[in-house]
Amino acid sequence: MPSESTPEPAPESTPASAPAPPSEPAPSAARQPDPAGDPVAELVAESAASAARDIAEVPAAELITTAAVHLMSAAAVKCGLAEGPDADEHLDLAEARILITALAGLVTASAPDVGGQHARSLRDGLRSLQLAFREASAVPDEPGKGPGERLTGSVV
Repeated sequence: MPSESTPEPAPESTPASAPAPPSEPAPSAARQPDPAGDPVAELVAESAASAARDIAEVPAAELITTAAVHLMSAAAVKCGLAEGPDADEHLDLAEARILITALAGLVTASAPDVGGQHARSLRDGLRSLQLAFREASAVPDEPGKGPGERLTGSVV
């Protein structure tokens, strides 16, 4: 079997002057770089291992709360609740609807597991966002049809 760096011999029907097809590296070699000797690849691998160790130490309730806070912050900005003179530029109710619905799913599904105080705070924040969305809408949704309301019930 020829090595990867040696081109395949040309078929007998190919003229001798035709160039040989280029050899291609094995598919697995193209997908997984060898970190040995590459300081950047070694640093990335070390950083990924460190991040995995760090995240393994974080309780699930804290991870869920952190994700919920990120969704809340993004939804607030998309509802026009950002501070500053350019807050209206970030208003995007279609995106806010998606974020609030995702937040409602996360809050509803995780409430039994994150503890009463965390769940209550998350539900309060979600409700505030649902009301802010309704207020920002030129044509408010019918009660029970707003973002996340199929999961939380009507907020009117």
